[in-house]
Amino acid sequence: MSNIEQELLSYLPKVENENIQKLVSAMEYSLMAGGKRVRPMLVLEFAKLCGGSEEAAMPFACAIEMIHTYSLIHDDLPCMDNDDLRRGKPTNHKVYGEATALLAGNGLLTLAFETALSAKAIELNGYEKCAQAAKVLALYAGADGMLGGQMIDLESEGKSVSVDHLKEMDNKKTGALMIAACKLGCISAGATKEQLDAACSYADNIGLAFQIIDDILDITSSTETLGKPVGSDDENEKSTYAALLGIEECKRLSAELTENAVNALDIFENDTEKLRNFAYYLLNREN
Repeated sequence: MSNIEQELLSYLPKVENENIQKLVSAMEYSLMAGGKRVRPMLVLEFAKLCGGSEEAAMPFACAIEMIHTYSLIHDDLPCMDNDDLRRGKPTNHKVYGEATALLAGNGLLTLAFETALSAKAIELNGYEKCAQAAKVLALYAGADGMLGGQMIDLESEGKSVSVDHLKEMDNKKTGALMIAACKLGCISAGATKEQLDAACSYADNIGLAFQIIDDILDITSSTETLGKPVGSDDENEKSTYAALLGIEECKRLSAELTENAVNALDIFENDTEKLRNFAYYLLNREN
C-alpha cells in the first residue's frame, strides 16, 4: 500500500454506531477503489519541486483526492450519468444504494476540509498555508470550478455545442482540480509567483489533454480496459472533442497541449523528470 493510500485511510472517521459505520464504509469503498491518484501526485510533486516536503503536503494531497472521489460518486448517480461501473467495480450507489452514496459523497467533501485544516496539517504547514489551501479547495471545487463545469455538462446534453464551449466546460470540470492540486503543492512549499504560474500552466494543459484523451477512449477503448462503460458520451447525447474534431485532430491537439505542459516546467531548477514523464503517460494512457 502506497503512502497516499495509508494516509487516506488514516483520515477516515472512526465510529462505533453501526449506521454511521455503513456511511464510512461507503466512503472508504470509493476512496480506496484504486485510480491513478493524479491529483495527490501533483500536489506532492510540485511541493518537492518548489523546495517543500512530501510530509507537509500530504494532508493537502489527501484532501483533494477526497473531493475528486466525492465528485465521481455523485457523477455516477442515476440523476447524473447513471453509470454502473467505476474503475472496474460497481459504482457506489449500486453497492450501497442512492441515498447512502449521496451521503458518502457529501461525507468525503466535508472530510476534505477537515483534513486540510487538521492539527497535523497545521503543525506541518502553519495556519496561513492551511487557510490558503482550504480557500483553493473551495474555489476550484465550487460553482465557478468543478461544479460549474458539471452544470455546463448537464445543460449541454442533447445539444450541439462548439469546441470553445467544451473547453470552458472542461477547464472547470476537469482542469479546475488539476490546477488546484498544483497550487496546493506550491502553497505547502511557499513557492514564488513564477513557480505558481508555471505550475498552473502545466495543470491547465494536462487537464485539457486529459479530457480530450478521455473522449477518444470513450470511442476506441473497451469496458474491460477502461474500467467503466464505453460509448456513454454518445448514449447521453453529449458533444465531445472526438465528435466535433475527429480522432486524428484530437490526437494532434492533445499532443500539442502535452508539449505546452512539459515546456512550462523549464523554469524549475529541481528535477522535473517525473512530471514530464507523467504528462506523456497521460497522453499515451489506455484507461
